[in-house]
Amino acid sequence: MKVDLFDFELPQACVAQHPANPRDSARMLVVDEDMLSDKTVMDLAQFLEPGDICVFNDTRVIPARLTGKRGEAGMEVTLHKQDAPNIWRAFARPAKKLKIDDRIDFQDDFCATVQDKGLGGEVTLAFNLEGEELMAALEAQGAMPLPPYIKRVKGGQVEDQADYQTLFADRPGAVAAPTAGLHFTERLLKSVEDRGVKTARVTLHVGAGTFLPIKVENTKDHKMHAEWGEVSAATAHAINEARAAGGRVVAVGTTSLRLLESAAGDDGVLHPFMDDTAIFITPGYRFKIVDMMLTNFHLPRSTLFMLVSAFAGLKRMHGAYDHAIKSGYRFYSYGDACLLRCAKGDDV
Repeated sequence: MKVDLFDFELPQACVAQHPANPRDSARMLVVDEDMLSDKTVMDLAQFLEPGDICVFNDTRVIPARLTGKRGEAGMEVTLHKQDAPNIWRAFARPAKKLKIDDRIDFQDDFCATVQDKGLGGEVTLAFNLEGEELMAALEAQGAMPLPPYIKRVKGGQVEDQADYQTLFADRPGAVAAPTAGLHFTERLLKSVEDRGVKTARVTLHVGAGTFLPIKVENTKDHKMHAEWGEVSAATAHAINEARAAGGRVVAVGTTSLRLLESAAGDDGVLHPFMDDTAIFITPGYRFKIVDMMLTNFHLPRSTLFMLVSAFAGLKRMHGAYDHAIKSGYRFYSYGDACLLRCAKGDDV
C-alpha cells in the first residue's frame, strides 16, 4: 500500500509533552463502527464485559540514552536491542565517521567498542560490562529514551524516570514505553477487575525502531526492527481459556497486540512464545486473537497508525483522528487514548 494513504495533518501543538495528572484522567475516544464517544480512561470498564481479558505488557524501560566521546568528539547513543549480555544494537549520532573497532567512552570505567555498522546510523556495540554491571552503569549514566517528539533539555527531567514507566513495569529491557499502559493507575485497574474482567501479562521489549520514520513509498518495502518478546505458558492458557468461555481479548497497547498476534496460530489458539518478532501489520491483515485494543494516538505515516488502521479500518481511523485533532485530544506517548474494536474484515 502507498504510505501516503496513512498521512494526515497533525499540528505540532497536538503532541503531548507531559502526561495527564492523574494518569487515568486522560481522555479516551471510543471508536465503535461509525460511532465516536468522548470519554476518559476511567470509563474503560463500562465498555468491557465480565469474562473479557485485558493483556498488559510488563516490560520495563531502561535508561538507554548515553552521552559519550569518541576521542574528543561527542557522541550520543540510544540502545534499541540486546543481542548478548554485553552486545547491543544502537543508533549513534553522529555515526558517519564511526569505524569498526572505534571506542566510545562514557565514563572512565564504562565504554563500548563498535563491532558493526548498519544503515541509518545503526551500530552494534560491545560494552566492557555485562549483565547486572551493565544495567547498573546504564542506571547511573543513562537517560530515559523519550521519543524525539517530546522536547527535553539534555539529560531529561527527573519526573520522566517515573512518568515513562507503566504500573506493570517489571522486566527490564525496553527502550521505549508501552504507552497505552501509562494510563493505568491502581484505581483504574481495580475498576476493570471489579467489572469481572480478567488480566494477563506478556513481555515485549519495545525497541527504538518504533520511532523511525518510514522512508519508502510503499509499505511492502519497509523493514521492521525485531523486538524480543515472551508469552508464558500460563498466560497463553489463561487467554485461551477466556476466549473459549466467550470472553474478548483486549490488548492494552500495540506492543501487546503485536506479540499476541505473533504467538497466535491461524486457528486463533495462543501458544507460548519466546523469540524475536518483526511483525508488520497493515490493512488486509486478518487478526487471529485480539478483539479490542486500547492505544494512544499515533503519528502520521507511522507503522503504528498503519496498525490501528488495519485493526479498525483506514477510513474509520482517518475520521476518528480528524475528530480527535479538532477536539483537542493529545497525541503520542504522553497523550490521550482511544478504544478500538476489531473491524473483522469490514471497512479495512
